Amino acid sequence: HNPVHDNGLKVFLPTGRKLEESVEREIERYIYEHTESKSIEMADGIDIRRSAEFRQSYLRYLSAGFQNLKLDGKRIVVDCANGASSSLAPELFSSFGAEVIPIHNTPDGKNINLDCGSTHIESLMRKVVDETADLGVAFDGDADRALFVNENGELVDGDATLWAMAQLLKAHGGLKDNIVVATVMSNLGLEVALESIGVKLLRTAVGDKYVLQELLSTGTSVGGEQSGHIIFPAKSLVGDGMMTALFLLEVMFEKKRTLSHLTEGFVRYPQILINVKVGEKKPFDEVPEIVDAVQKVEVELGSSGRLLLRYSGTENLARVMIEGKDQATIDRQANSVADVIKTALGKPQ
Repeated sequence: HNPVHDNGLKVFLPTGRKLEESVEREIERYIYEHTESKSIEMADGIDIRRSAEFRQSYLRYLSAGFQNLKLDGKRIVVDCANGASSSLAPELFSSFGAEVIPIHNTPDGKNINLDCGSTHIESLMRKVVDETADLGVAFDGDADRALFVNENGELVDGDATLWAMAQLLKAHGGLKDNIVVATVMSNLGLEVALESIGVKLLRTAVGDKYVLQELLSTGTSVGGEQSGHIIFPAKSLVGDGMMTALFLLEVMFEKKRTLSHLTEGFVRYPQILINVKVGEKKPFDEVPEIVDAVQKVEVELGSSGRLLLRYSGTENLARVMIEGKDQATIDRQANSVADVIKTALGKPQ
């Protein structure tokens, strides 16, 4: 989902799991050391003789679990983010009978995620309406995320996708222990909706690796992030946006309902997120002023909202997130907590 200058390589183990970060760092160190000394011999070109074979093998793998899916008569707008799905997604959905309208599917090596894909969904929302399509799907550059747009041009994010899938899995007895895994950033509305059908939401730290850890330790059937990174551990240990799209299309096909109808019952709570620059990442519970401010807001919220404080993993930022029933109220509450953090831990001028 990054711009071209932040893209790199992602390495997976034979099991499908990602490498540990310590191993990734060691590989990076090795590459940079040898690249600078010119001791790595660079290939003149890439052998692409088997690329067509790999491509078809991958498409067969994606299609394998959806033999009964028929998309005849469906119009789907697919935003490929000028990335990995550009030559795959249109062919995949067409193979099920859909009329596919691809956009942002002409990668040139520099335009990946550039004003398109799951991080810039506005153009997809307009296109779905203009084409009177049944739905739209936006991948990110490496296609591990998928966000959707319903027939009315409205965003269907990862939370709404988990809600739709949880209902189908539960109806088929395929939702183990009636549990869905998501992160602390998933909207409170998802938790409330799932509770209404007897499903518990388990929350993890932000990051798909934490979602996967929880899925594997609990044996749960599905989990994911608001960003559209969804994991079905019985099928794959990594998120795959095209697989996510097929699962959601399967729900639509089986229930014979539009995407907007599938997400009924999930009401998103108003949310605000404020970033505060800090000079140090001191544990919040060790700063009395912050503890007092948090307790005051939590009393006000009661059971009708939630407050989350966390530090950015890469920047000197504290993040204040509040969800509740009234936008003006949570705006005031979030700003009051942010002001306290700024005073107590603010970045020195």
